Amino acid sequence: MREELAQIKSFNEFQLVEYFQDGVVARATGSDFDNELYTAVRNRLLGNKALEKLIPDWVKTKRTIDQFWTFIKGRFSTYQERREFLWDEFAPILNYLETKSTSPLEESIVFDEAHIHTQWQKALERKQIEPEGAITSARTLIESTLKHILDVQAIQFNDGADLPELYKEVSKSLNLAPELHQEQIFKQILGGASGVVSGLGALRNKLGDAHGKSKYSVKPSERHSELAVNLAGAMAIFLLKTFNETKGSK
Repeated sequence: MREELAQIKSFNEFQLVEYFQDGVVARATGSDFDNELYTAVRNRLLGNKALEKLIPDWVKTKRTIDQFWTFIKGRFSTYQERREFLWDEFAPILNYLETKSTSPLEESIVFDEAHIHTQWQKALERKQIEPEGAITSARTLIESTLKHILDVQAIQFNDGADLPELYKEVSKSLNLAPELHQEQIFKQILGGASGVVSGLGALRNKLGDAHGKSKYSVKPSERHSELAVNLAGAMAIFLLKTFNETKGSK
């Protein structure tokens, strides 16, 4: 418990909200979320005035995990209804935090292959219980990697740019654009890489948890989220390795 409380203190805003969302979803669907952890995270969130208007109203009134459980149990009878409600409740604040800065990661964190593997594994851990959340994490991993590469190279970009736009800038700087190569096989492979990035962005918009959905929306399965996460992880590693090798050769 002490270790987890200490870890929470190191979380940035995005990580904190995502942790809280995962915790209440777990409690709402039959698992546990310790009351001490619930109150510690809740207090930090409520103490952040910049997020005040984005925090769900029930967070402000449910002071303990038992109060939350009584609230969610009385409002929805099925696990799926509870998940969808909570994902929709946290979508605005997560979307805001995801796009307000270069990355949902603090600049003090070393952005290297080990870090990517850690985020990759965390996303995979969500694939079964929260396939939508795993897809959103996959997209975030790619976006963070692309923006990191552009930032280090001092290449300006629109912070609200979508994945294809960001990838286009990165691919030019790393000589990964298909049109920069003569060999057909390289054109084909690099064109496929571009398609993967574009597809991840589209998949997240369609199936991820960062936007509210109607009851008729398509639900991703575990295999869909696993594919998205593994594609994102592999692409992120490839891009970072290419960037590091390119930087080292200059």
